[in-house]
Amino acid sequence: MSNETNATVKPKLEKRTYTVDEIAQILDISTHLAYDLVKSGQFAYVRTGRMIRISKPSFDKWLNP
Repeated sequence: MSNETNATVKPKLEKRTYTVDEIAQILDISTHLAYDLVKSGQFAYVRTGRMIRISKPSFDKWLNP
């Protein structure tokens, strides 16, 4: 018997946040400008220590109103 038939397959979790680097790539802007945009408060983000995570639904709504 193969392990594939007995293994449980975990569903892939949908991404709920973006990093500042991902925002910069999506918008094709510099990381510095992406930080400025995040700090402008136009979409929701959380800071955990030194990490910033941008709410994907909030950013997507801002990007595609």
